[in-house]
Amino acid sequence: MKKLSIKDIAQKAGVSTATVSFVLNGKAEEMRISEQLAKKITKLAKQLGYQPNQLARGLRTGKTHTLGLIVENISNHFFGNLAKVIEDEAKKYNYKVLYCSTENNTLKAKELIQMLQDRQVDGYIITPTEGLEGEIEKLIAGKKPVVLVDRYFANLATNYVLVDNHKAVYDTVTRLVARGHQHIGVVTVDLALINMEQRLNGYKDALKAAKIPYKKELVKIISFDAPRETAMDLVAEFLGSDQPKDAVFFLTNYLGILGLECLKKLKLKVPEQVAFISFDDHDIFRLHTPSITALAQPVEDIGRMAMQILLEEIKSGMKNDAHHFLPGELVVRESAL
Repeated sequence: MKKLSIKDIAQKAGVSTATVSFVLNGKAEEMRISEQLAKKITKLAKQLGYQPNQLARGLRTGKTHTLGLIVENISNHFFGNLAKVIEDEAKKYNYKVLYCSTENNTLKAKELIQMLQDRQVDGYIITPTEGLEGEIEKLIAGKKPVVLVDRYFANLATNYVLVDNHKAVYDTVTRLVARGHQHIGVVTVDLALINMEQRLNGYKDALKAAKIPYKKELVKIISFDAPRETAMDLVAEFLGSDQPKDAVFFLTNYLGILGLECLKKLKLKVPEQVAFISFDDHDIFRLHTPSITALAQPVEDIGRMAMQILLEEIKSGMKNDAHHFLPGELVVRESAL
């Protein structure tokens, strides 16, 4: 079946293709096309099911009304929810969102940025991987609107929106100490990303403020690329070690989920034998018995603010350089009061 074109609409409306193009590109008033005729063309295009070629339209107008969203893993609970918020916000302003996952692979992230450039997206929301500074600098130098979420590069002048990782973890560990916990273990990943560094530093600084010695034996670092079974074995070994632990804080929710499986395997009772907290909330934590205390990120606020900053840049053509750290929320449940 032949795809409907602007020429087809023009023939049915009895006007020139230029007139149809001006109307469909929002330039009716600018080109002094009557409101009555503009409505007629718009209605006809809708009735006929006309779908504009966004790339061709972008060449004419400089805008494709598409946005690129690059996250770590779209199947992750946090990033999936974030994508939904961004998509909903984009829809309000007639934008479409192209989703991509990097799996924290820098080469893949670079390829995805190139793919989105080829699709001529109007702006980018990116959860960057290690070593992606150069690609983001190129986007900024090319005057492409960019907002980083979840993490950022301290030496790169760009927009970013994320939870205040340091304060969120610091306050949570301080709360554990206030409730009598002195041997607080932490499980994290080996990614050299600022958000993970801030979380671990929040843990260390809270212990220091409470005058509790930092012990590297209470910190377990798991390789991000480790196969699931390997990661589970490492977490189980850590939880079952002789090093005393009266609480364990998992600094990502996927590690927290692994931790729950390990606790069941080891038959450790929560919270009687060990208190349990995870960074990032998850439906599993709410439904688990006992229910799991979690440090929730303000995912809706992050998504909406990122979109607001991005759309302002697209509209104004001016770089914002907006930096936002949002507060986390400790959702207290049965595993750690």
